[in-house]
Amino acid sequence: MKIAITGGTGFVGRNFARRLLADGHEVVLIARGQDRRDPTLHALPGVQVAKIGLDRVEPLREALAGCAAVAHCAGINREIGLQTYQRVHIEGTRHVVEAAQAAGVSKILLLSFLRARPGCGSSYHESKWAAEEIVRASGLDYTVLKAGVIYGAGDHMLDHLSHAFYTFPVFGFVGFHPQPLRPTAVEDVVKIMSAALVQGRLSRATVAVTGPEEMNLEQTVRRVAAVVGKRPLFIRLPIWFYYLLGRICEQVMKVPMVALAQVRILSESLVEPLPTCDALPADLRPSVPFSDAQIRQGLPPPGRFTWQDLR
Repeated sequence: MKIAITGGTGFVGRNFARRLLADGHEVVLIARGQDRRDPTLHALPGVQVAKIGLDRVEPLREALAGCAAVAHCAGINREIGLQTYQRVHIEGTRHVVEAAQAAGVSKILLLSFLRARPGCGSSYHESKWAAEEIVRASGLDYTVLKAGVIYGAGDHMLDHLSHAFYTFPVFGFVGFHPQPLRPTAVEDVVKIMSAALVQGRLSRATVAVTGPEEMNLEQTVRRVAAVVGKRPLFIRLPIWFYYLLGRICEQVMKVPMVALAQVRILSESLVEPLPTCDALPADLRPSVPFSDAQIRQGLPPPGRFTWQDLR
């Protein structure tokens, strides 16, 4: 089977690509080419690369030609120039759907966010919800995954926590009342994606994807710090401080240590989806624990933030 992946060089996209290749499928990686953290992926047998964005339908249609399905994983957590939530999440999704229809693709999977919903005052959440609605109204067979915090090698959470512990002697938790979450291993996410696109399961379904263990943000951070072998001074800081920090990080860092959308995300519970949606079948529910071994496997090489992290 030949499957296209938008955001194919991103964290979830490249993990899904490797899963498909290991199972004997072909993949088309659709990405602008800015994420170079896994350059060996491009050279593997069965890989085609389309260095395009989501702003035009025709190039997308050409990239999707001959594909049975498309996993739409492209997304952003901050706005830079023309890369806005409106253009990437909403217009980009509309273009992917139109290209899939024109290319005869029969199935689309959208990787969305657990708390994506309308009218909540967050452009990130609302644009992700709009993308869900476009996919559900497309007439294509679809699966929407409303995922919470996804972790693994090359992710944002473990990568930035590790670098923060090596850089700063103090670590501040977001808010005075840590919210609960269920960290989800990327291996569990790509297993669900494969079931939907290869096996044809979860047809016309919107499902919540959360990990097997519930904990709060403070427990999550402390567990990662223990595995890294660092013991910073932990303090609690008001949410407004993190919104200010997020605004600064977005201006000065290539990949922000903290982004505004992430502050909003971490200020809410990340256990239950909004709105309520379908539950996963028992055999597809995430089962990989947020264990020391799993954390260690996902950590980047030890090191601080450096000047190279600045824009």
